Amino acid sequence: MIPDLPRVHFEGRIVTVLNEAEAEKAVSYLLSQKILGLDTETRPSFRKGPMNRVALLQVSSYDICFLFRLNLIGLSPSIKRLLEDTAVPKIGLSLRDDLHALHALGQFDTGCFIDLQDHVREIGVEDLSLQKLYANFFRQRISKRERLTNWEADVLTDKQKLYAATDAWTCIMLYEELMRLEQTGDYCLVKMKSEE
Repeated sequence: MIPDLPRVHFEGRIVTVLNEAEAEKAVSYLLSQKILGLDTETRPSFRKGPMNRVALLQVSSYDICFLFRLNLIGLSPSIKRLLEDTAVPKIGLSLRDDLHALHALGQFDTGCFIDLQDHVREIGVEDLSLQKLYANFFRQRISKRERLTNWEADVLTDKQKLYAATDAWTCIMLYEELMRLEQTGDYCLVKMKSEE
């Protein structure tokens, strides 16, 4: 059971990006890396009707995660440069939704993105949530407690920052493990009975 597994969280540096000058420095660093993990967060809407706009873009290397406060800086020129980059692979999960939300902020040509769900389907994995994938591959648990918090708050809490950074960073970990398994064939699929 997932709740019984040890919890994993990002242990690197977390940097909140609040303006274009900071975004420019962050993007220059990120585009010097060989691989990035990416995710977004949106303030939840508990009523029917229009959805809120994406509020946070988190992009992680192995040891630094940048949290771009999109609700404050929007789709700035440097963030657009990051999203349009075709050299550095940006790994995410269910990227169609993230990219759709980002395109709602402004137009950009989609660069090099790799969706983990495409890769896990290729080897026959059916559980496609980040939490279940990480539990299955690493026997560790990603906490989802902060998911439905206010991502447009004036100041993000430390728990929100850690949650956001962990989601982006674990995408890198999962991708690299998937690549290793695809190359070695060192895995065995187990079909679980659905819980009733």
